[in-house]
Amino acid sequence: MMKSIIVIALLSIPVLLSAADRPLFNGKNLDGWQIQGESNWTVRKDGTLVGLRDYRSNDEPFHAWPITEAAYHEWMYEQSWLYTKADFEVYDLHLEYWLPPGANSGVSIRDVSRGVHSFGLGPRETPAHIGYEIQVIDSKQDEKFKTGSVYLLAPAVGGVQYPDDWNKLDIESRRDAIRVRLNGTLVTEYPGDPSRPIRGPIGLQLHDRFTWIMFRNIRIREY
Repeated sequence: MMKSIIVIALLSIPVLLSAADRPLFNGKNLDGWQIQGESNWTVRKDGTLVGLRDYRSNDEPFHAWPITEAAYHEWMYEQSWLYTKADFEVYDLHLEYWLPPGANSGVSIRDVSRGVHSFGLGPRETPAHIGYEIQVIDSKQDEKFKTGSVYLLAPAVGGVQYPDDWNKLDIESRRDAIRVRLNGTLVTEYPGDPSRPIRGPIGLQLHDRFTWIMFRNIRIREY
């Protein structure tokens, strides 16, 4: 009898762990999320989240040609983000993404500014300088910080991302470590910066005026 009880208990452990995961995105609408900056986020019938930019906006520079290269780049690389309304500290985050060729995106963690300094007027400071950005970028680009990198701080191992296809990204946020797995492979491990926040929201990036990206199966497990 005792052996049977032990076997039943062991078999139940994976079920309990699986039940600890919960959807962070409901696959229907943007409940629990907020848009930061100018962008359009929509949900397809299959539950896929699609982020797009409308580059034909009122603040576009094209009505005042000629303009300086600096002015164009300031307009072009104005970011936009989709942030969770809630903050998180110790957790595992899972998501899947599909990145168009040549595109650039990212996942923000622990950014208490919620990306507000990465667009609009005033000095620019991206979430990668306040919390952390986990890089998501087309693998065909010659980029030091490949997908899965803790951007600007810890480069990831390359050759793991599937081109032109869905990829799985898993981020472990701990008080003393950030670990990133891409398609099941550990590609980055970083201890964190003691001067930066250990708690904050989670954000999805639209990198520039011409970028777009798709996400699905966004789940979180808190500890």
